[in-house]
Amino acid sequence: MHIVIAPNAFKNALSASDAAKYIFEGLKQSNLKFTSTIFPIADGGDGTGALLIDKSNASLIDAIVQDPLGRKINASFGLTEDGVAIIELADASGLRLLKPAELDPLHASTFGTGELIKVALDKKARRILFCIGGSATIDGGTGILQALGIRFLDIHGSELDKMPESLVQLDSIDLSQLYMRIKNTELIILCDVENILLGDKGAAAVFGPQKGATKNDVEKLEASLSKLKDVAFDSIGKDMSTIRHGGAAGGVAAGLAAFLDAQLVSGADYFLDYTNFDNALKNADLLITGEGSIDEQTLEGKAPFAVAKRAKEKGISVIGLGGKVSHLVNDKMKYYFDKLIGINNEPFEIESALKNTADNLTRCAKELGYALALK
Repeated sequence: MHIVIAPNAFKNALSASDAAKYIFEGLKQSNLKFTSTIFPIADGGDGTGALLIDKSNASLIDAIVQDPLGRKINASFGLTEDGVAIIELADASGLRLLKPAELDPLHASTFGTGELIKVALDKKARRILFCIGGSATIDGGTGILQALGIRFLDIHGSELDKMPESLVQLDSIDLSQLYMRIKNTELIILCDVENILLGDKGAAAVFGPQKGATKNDVEKLEASLSKLKDVAFDSIGKDMSTIRHGGAAGGVAAGLAAFLDAQLVSGADYFLDYTNFDNALKNADLLITGEGSIDEQTLEGKAPFAVAKRAKEKGISVIGLGGKVSHLVNDKMKYYFDKLIGINNEPFEIESALKNTADNLTRCAKELGYALALK
């Protein structure tokens, strides 16, 4: 039996590479006779850039940039020999850079990520692959745009500070100093969600609480992004609020699509095409995938669904492993996943489950190996 082991990251617990390693170790501990291809996957979420850099044999370029709160940090991005820059927003503007007490979505900025993009442009990158998961920000991409020369002005012509909260005072947008090299560089944003910018399913309402926003903060952020949308429409004639994927990374996707003509793509499918995942399925008898939580949202473009879909098209059986697996399994889920397995013993507390993810994933894969050997 040849098994392709292709998990996504188990959020807040294991990277995709580590998850793949523990699944393999568990299978090895069983009496199953198998060969395997280990192929960790991603969909634009935190960690996607690292996998793309590894699979591209890209060189790491270091730069001193600002973190979400304006402090100087060292961050890096990948640059391939043929001029493709691979930038992960979370490396300069990510939640993982802040302590829980530091979360401040009313003022956290993506400016540092813009600085990384500028360095890549100075290195003459012809294309930028931009992975935007794991951000600490809900600034509509204004920080990135500021770093690239765009100015956000109040009614007196003064440049706004303390964004995104101050965006409610936005009156005009000055594009005259935009760093022109971006116009000659293809910018592709790998998105892991389909949310639009505004509303109940928008950037502030859905992702604000994850980044420390209170109910009052969410209302302020919604007002700020709405004002940005209105002034942007007056300035460039593009409606940020209608852009599919626009709410990704706190509206970064909408902001860069509107002002920089960035191409927004399904992160999972782009990743799989870029890394030639289909080739790994050629001799497969079974695909094992998984991530922290497998539920109906998994079917909305997440990496495990993307690989499951490709495997089923080739008649390959699929098993999904999850830290949490929904009991509400619909017909579509049953079609693409032959079996879904929760790796935790019920009942479990989330903190304990996260701490023991490696052990539980190994144990579960070992038990799965024994079960497969009986067939």
